[in-house]
Amino acid sequence: MLKLVIGNKLYSSWSLRPWMVLSHFAIPFEEEIIPLRTPDSRGRMLEFSPSGKVPTLIDGDVTVWESLAIIEYLAEKFPDLAIWPRNSNARAHARAVSNEMHSGFQALRQACPMHLGARFATPEITEPLQAAIDRVEDIWSEARNRFGGGQPFLYGAFSAADAMYAPVVTRFDSYQIPVREATRAYMDAVLAHPPFVAWRDAAHAEPWSIPDYAAGHTLVESFV
Repeated sequence: MLKLVIGNKLYSSWSLRPWMVLSHFAIPFEEEIIPLRTPDSRGRMLEFSPSGKVPTLIDGDVTVWESLAIIEYLAEKFPDLAIWPRNSNARAHARAVSNEMHSGFQALRQACPMHLGARFATPEITEPLQAAIDRVEDIWSEARNRFGGGQPFLYGAFSAADAMYAPVVTRFDSYQIPVREATRAYMDAVLAHPPFVAWRDAAHAEPWSIPDYAAGHTLVESFV
């Protein structure tokens, strides 16, 4: 059976991405959680991946690390599953915006770290942060308008692209980022998607916490 090594579900945005793909497509797997920011975190991660980071997928003698690489491996291993959109134009677009997510949006990552255990006051919207927000909203709008077919997800049915952007949905929600009406509708669809609900519920039940994970942000509501 596949094994996915992940970090705390409250905080590990990179772990959430392949976990949602595995869960949505009902691919059997077991998970192992390595709590972040503990004295032995990196040592334990190095037992599974030379990167010393999570997530890592173990498939027999094959080890794959990095979220997008894991998702691509799964798409190749399970070609009968529409992990990427079936339509070639939609698939190309989905891969492009997923890679953009993987490599960019540093202002958003730094200003709004994923934290599923709380809601915070809206932070100062700096020019770089607003540019990142605008770009994300434009990506979602274009994908849904061109390829969504009136369905709730970016390319109609849930795909790898939705998994790649799921942590951004949580950031917008947790930090109460002002967004367009259509953006909010997409966010609500992701937040209500059963695999995400399962992840969030498990996150709230975790015994680990990092008190200063969202240092500098004003707490509005705590869920853990």
